[in-house]
Amino acid sequence: MMRNLVKGAASGALATAMMSAVMVAGERAGLMGGQPPKHIVRSLLPGSERKRKPGEGALAAVAHFGFGIGSGALFGLMARRRRARVPAGIAYGLMIWLVSYAGWVPKMTVLPPIHRDRPGRPVVMAAGHVVYGTALACALNRLDKPGE
Repeated sequence: MMRNLVKGAASGALATAMMSAVMVAGERAGLMGGQPPKHIVRSLLPGSERKRKPGEGALAAVAHFGFGIGSGALFGLMARRRRARVPAGIAYGLMIWLVSYAGWVPKMTVLPPIHRDRPGRPVVMAAGHVVYGTALACALNRLDKPGE
């Protein structure tokens, strides 16, 4: 059980890095209007939610990787001893996106729900979560070679 947790966490770290690349590309293309992890962290720090705050970038990166690593660990536990299927990883990534961006993130009034958000951000975030799920399953399978 502990081995699956650790492998899932390591896979989650790699998958989060790959997802972050998609998010940065989306921002550079002008589709994001700011990274969601920064919006979330900014809303939790004291002061105005609209103003940038010192350290928010670093805190957002730590929070994003922490969430991705924790989600990866959970996926590792769910996969147990069988190979993680890429479609299951994609479904898992999209489930995280829906639960977050149609659920708790709008409830915190950080960002609007998916159907009311700016047109580009939901597309980029959905694509990022597909990349996350794919990378998560592939990395977990790579770490989970038979005989180990």
